[in-house]
Amino acid sequence: MKVELLLLAMAGLAVLAACEPLPPEAEPAETPDSCGAAGYQGLVGQPRTVLDGMTFPLGTRQIGPNDAVTADFRPDRLNIEYGAGGRIEKISCY
Repeated sequence: MKVELLLLAMAGLAVLAACEPLPPEAEPAETPDSCGAAGYQGLVGQPRTVLDGMTFPLGTRQIGPNDAVTADFRPDRLNIEYGAGGRIEKISCY
């Protein structure tokens, strides 16, 4: 019984010794401005109603604080996010 317990403990230690820690995940690279978000940064802080009279590239999303959106990554898609107060908070490509 003692021998079996010792063998089991040694086997467990061998398994643990074989484990290598995973390298830390690299930060995602900054997305290039492939959707033209840089040209719209002046809208940040404005009320979202300013968007009503503007035209945007096809596929642009206006995202509210409780809106459900797909998680697919499209670097060419312009995303305009506004907060609960109705002000534009972020404009980016994803």
